[in-house]
Amino acid sequence: MAFIKSRKHAAPAARTVGAAVLLTLAHGAAATDAPLDLAPPQQAKVNDAQALPGMQVEADRSSDYRVDKVSSPKFTQSLLDTTQTIQVIGKELIQQQGATTLTEALRNSPGVGTFYVGENGSTNTGDSIYMRGFDTSGSIFVDGARDLGTVSRDIFNIEQVEVTKGPDGTEYGRTAPTGAVNLVTKQPVLGNGMSGSVQVGSGQRRRATADWNQSMGNDAAFRLNVLGQDSGVYGRDQVENNRWGVAPSLAFGLGTPTRVYIDYLHIKQNNVPDGGVPTIGLPGYSSPDARAFLNNAPKVDPDNFYGTNQDHDHVTQDMFTVIVEHDFNENVALHNTARWGRTTQDYLLSAFMGSTANLLTPNPADPSTWTIARSLPTFKHQSNRIATNQTNLTASIGSGAVTQDISTGIELTQEQARTIGMGALGGSHWPAANLYRPYSDVGGLNYGETGARSEGKTNTAAAYFFDTVKFGEHWQVNAGVRVDHYKTDFNSLVLCGARGAPACGRLPTGTPVPGVDTTISDNLVNYKLGVLYKPAANGSIYVNFAQSQEPPGGNTLTLSSSANSADNPNFDPQKARTAEIGTKWDLLGEKLLLTAALYRTTVTNELVQDPTDLLYYQIGKKRVQGVEISALGKITDDWAVSAGFTTMDATVEKGTNVTQNGSDDLAYTPKRAFTAWTTYHLPFNLTVGGGARYSGELQRGTDGAVGTPAYTKAYWVFDAMASYPVNRHLDIQLNVYNLFDKRYVAAINKSGYRYTPGTPRSAMLTANVRF
Repeated sequence: MAFIKSRKHAAPAARTVGAAVLLTLAHGAAATDAPLDLAPPQQAKVNDAQALPGMQVEADRSSDYRVDKVSSPKFTQSLLDTTQTIQVIGKELIQQQGATTLTEALRNSPGVGTFYVGENGSTNTGDSIYMRGFDTSGSIFVDGARDLGTVSRDIFNIEQVEVTKGPDGTEYGRTAPTGAVNLVTKQPVLGNGMSGSVQVGSGQRRRATADWNQSMGNDAAFRLNVLGQDSGVYGRDQVENNRWGVAPSLAFGLGTPTRVYIDYLHIKQNNVPDGGVPTIGLPGYSSPDARAFLNNAPKVDPDNFYGTNQDHDHVTQDMFTVIVEHDFNENVALHNTARWGRTTQDYLLSAFMGSTANLLTPNPADPSTWTIARSLPTFKHQSNRIATNQTNLTASIGSGAVTQDISTGIELTQEQARTIGMGALGGSHWPAANLYRPYSDVGGLNYGETGARSEGKTNTAAAYFFDTVKFGEHWQVNAGVRVDHYKTDFNSLVLCGARGAPACGRLPTGTPVPGVDTTISDNLVNYKLGVLYKPAANGSIYVNFAQSQEPPGGNTLTLSSSANSADNPNFDPQKARTAEIGTKWDLLGEKLLLTAALYRTTVTNELVQDPTDLLYYQIGKKRVQGVEISALGKITDDWAVSAGFTTMDATVEKGTNVTQNGSDDLAYTPKRAFTAWTTYHLPFNLTVGGGARYSGELQRGTDGAVGTPAYTKAYWVFDAMASYPVNRHLDIQLNVYNLFDKRYVAAINKSGYRYTPGTPRSAMLTANVRF
């Protein structure tokens, strides 16, 4: 393919399989010889996003965070010439920071994070990501295919993480209004190599990974990635993150016009979830009632765990993928991805709510007597399945002054979600927890199936077409359109008398009764249009306009009969339109990519309650606008940097305010956010580095809670890293997180009763090995 031949940088590290050097996984010190039996360089894949374990170009002495192109064939141009804000977080940056989950990797994207803990009786789990003011948890993809389930994703088998900001309905179909996240898996390459890491750290952290690549003949290879982790969470008593995973993959036809990749992923997690700690004593907290002494109540220890020995989060993930690529010639290529995936989750968390009835103070003068009820057990017993086939054709047409790069395809997908209602039985409950010295080794809750359930199935057929027309060396026009036809079948049983459920009438409260039983279908049309001007070969200036839509039940395939829910099947899809103007420049000999963009996203068809008839109408409008600036690459041969800054003015333009302070701000959205990471390679082979993260003040959601904090304070967090190659097979890396031991609120729930404390100062030691 022509666009592959013109690449200067591979992604995320140099994909030069014949290079006779070793990659020190943390910083790139080159070895003098290579203990590998290497094959000649192979033909690049269409997505060209893979690197052999332990390999890099000899000239690189420091890290190179540059990634010049996203993996999807729908994006035919380099990042420099793509009319959208896109950040690609490469494997080397992830390794240097010791990131192990998607949430940790996304700290490199300003303003993206898990700021929201959830409702009191429905605690968020997994990768609960907010981006530019909106929940993006349902817009997570793996190799371009939707990844279902509210789980925490480990990145031991991930090559790079791609964050696209703005409506992405043209690329992916239904998505969140403000962007999507795509994870690119590791694939086999020609050449033999093995690498791995062993980590120990604060909070009894223990983790090991291995990555083995083996050639099989002249055009085939096998790759195996494995993971084992048994870890606590520093600064949080009893919380655990335990998992193991295996990811074998085969590749055939490497270096030939037809390439086949067969991948399998299996992960099991056995975690103890984090329900947070009470906000009592935090700035902004006051008594929910007449107990004035609570206004000066001492802050609870952020280490406290208010759960029980029954709390658990059991997750099983399986994913089987077949990717076929065929180059008809250097200008035309076919890419087909077939995927079957399944995720199951069994979850119990002993949540709490510090209301008047639940927060007891027998002796106001003695806080050691105060208790908080463990009265809100949160259950989740859910399975998600997906089967999809995506076929894409790319073609480069024309020569001379006018050329075209076309990407077109069809996608057929079936998604299924099944939920079984669980709850406490026979009036069973846990004993209250001491507020300041909670005891967690308690159980005895009798729980089981309640009779509630839901089943949803969505079939989607989609077709899309992208075209980039180049007029000479200076002008490009790109356009894309996607049409999705979807059909959702959904049925449920709900417990009468619950919030938002039917009244019981003569039935006992909690009796299962029919909820939603419906079939809906519709067409979604998404599009984008961009114009780009190149004043020089190393720069671009662009404007872009795009629209995406998300139908009822879009994120979870769960429909609702509630009149105030956007998942009610009687409502129309939510619409998001984004306008963006930006510029991108490749500087310092194409080593450093600088980007800047002004954007505005307007979301319509939001629900608003009429104050007269108390009915809900889709007349609401929300808006987020701001600027985003980033720098990625090398300043010198020894100095690498990744940095980003964003502003987010997120407001309710029309409709009911959604924050507790009564302003028109959107909740869980910092007005300003900054992230940076940099490393420097010293002459004696020591690499040192560090980073900083800033998150502005967050407003929480609105509800009937009294006395709880309405917002969280802004904070800065600083990290540091040093690594040194002991020999050509081993280097040692030390990471210190939250260097100045900043105490801050990382996330808060809607009522403000609970929050997740930021991790205090901690350390991790990693041994990286390669053979």
